[in-house]
Amino acid sequence: MSLIKDLNWRHAVKAYDSTKKVSQENIDKVIESARLAPTSSGLQPFRLIVVEDQAIKEKLAAGALNPDCMRDCSHVLIFAAWDRYTEERIDEVYDYTTEERGLPKGRFNSYTSQLKSIYMNQAAEENFAHTARQTYIALGLALAQAAELRVDTTPVEGFDNALVDEVLELRKHNLKSVSLIYVGYANPEKDWVAPMKKVRIPKEEFVLEF
Repeated sequence: MSLIKDLNWRHAVKAYDSTKKVSQENIDKVIESARLAPTSSGLQPFRLIVVEDQAIKEKLAAGALNPDCMRDCSHVLIFAAWDRYTEERIDEVYDYTTEERGLPKGRFNSYTSQLKSIYMNQAAEENFAHTARQTYIALGLALAQAAELRVDTTPVEGFDNALVDEVLELRKHNLKSVSLIYVGYANPEKDWVAPMKKVRIPKEEFVLEF
């Protein structure tokens, strides 16, 4: 089945069936699609937190705009970005890269020095804005992979970031939550958007050609 058909199939589910769980095999595929996503300079400045535990989902539901989705979905995937770039984090990524590729350590020193000269002169807020943007590439690929598997999803920004960060103790890992995905199987009786036509603006309006 083509990606276009998969994307036409998917929609942002509004209600989940709490009795249906996504297999570990399929969750692993969705996770892997996010792990393989491209990022600026290959730094992967974010982490993916996978929540299946019902007690934790209940705590997170207190800060969700749609708490029932948080409670009833099979898994919650939370994308959390580095709070900022540091020299140590940049070096760690590139030391690992050279090791994995069988290259001499320091092979990319001129490039990492350039990155450091840019990021170290930015405020933490500007740094975080950049790391946060990287998560959306992975989020999009995760949604596409789930659609191929016919697993329902809902991408979400409407949640209490501070609560999520506190419950998951993300500060200890120098991370801040950015977005999340509910993953599971829709409740056909309550998912009111499912029978509706998928609507996007026409191609001739969406695309500007020069």
